[in-house]
Amino acid sequence: MSAKLDRKGNRTMAAKGDNSGFARLDGLAFPQFAPGTVWLVGAGPGAPALMTLLGYHALQNADAVVYDALVNEEVLGWVRAGAKVEYAGKRGGKPSAKQRDISLRLVDLAREGKRVLRLKGGDPLIFGRGGEECQVLAGAGIPFRIVPGISAGIGGLGYAGIPATHRETNQSVLFLTGHDSSGAVPSLLDWSKLATATQVIVMFMAVRNLGQIAGKLVAGGRAAAEPVAIVSNATLPHQSVHQTSLAALASGEDLSQVPTPAIVVIGKVVSLRGSLDWYRDALKENGLG
Repeated sequence: MSAKLDRKGNRTMAAKGDNSGFARLDGLAFPQFAPGTVWLVGAGPGAPALMTLLGYHALQNADAVVYDALVNEEVLGWVRAGAKVEYAGKRGGKPSAKQRDISLRLVDLAREGKRVLRLKGGDPLIFGRGGEECQVLAGAGIPFRIVPGISAGIGGLGYAGIPATHRETNQSVLFLTGHDSSGAVPSLLDWSKLATATQVIVMFMAVRNLGQIAGKLVAGGRAAAEPVAIVSNATLPHQSVHQTSLAALASGEDLSQVPTPAIVVIGKVVSLRGSLDWYRDALKENGLG
């Protein structure tokens, strides 16, 4: 594939032979996925088409794929024939593999000489325990590569018509998890300071504790009327968005019918959804994204 300029100076690409579309990628010099190595790949927020090209390359070359609960299983259809595929999902309140066991499984597969793909929802290093797995791999002397993915805390909001930042509403955004290792509201966070420290707060895995969190934020000085959006099944055809306020949540609003997994966003950016809500109707019919 080569580039050329038209009469107006615009760059166009000329394909070699008859290659067009995705076929042009076949000859690209992607990084080598060597035997005995582990790639930690972010599969994105849900929609299969939001997988990165490097992630797709890994799927095509892996000998073993160890995937998380939040990975869209349609993506597994892109794994090369003959590869071993293992589920190692962790979901709150449900029977799950222990994190240490998952990490050691990656080591074992790599030591068998396999090209190991650890496939994780969103981005592997954003509340995904990817850093812990890399520490185990490093300690065992296993080479690894991190392939970032689109985090649900950004991409998921975009599909809901909520920008994580906007010049007219916020110059800062904070990402946090809504529960600690025991499932409770994180006790190591200073909620009184967080309440007014940033203009937008994006929370992962927070629906169960959202009432308590909202109460702490209001008590810390955050406006009770501030809008809140809960984006469920982000980027998928069955995505839904529940809009409310900190006051309603702090007063005990019933969220039992709100689907999970979900991303929660607090701040004035939620109000922009009224004009930016683009992922609707026929656009939801395409399961790829």
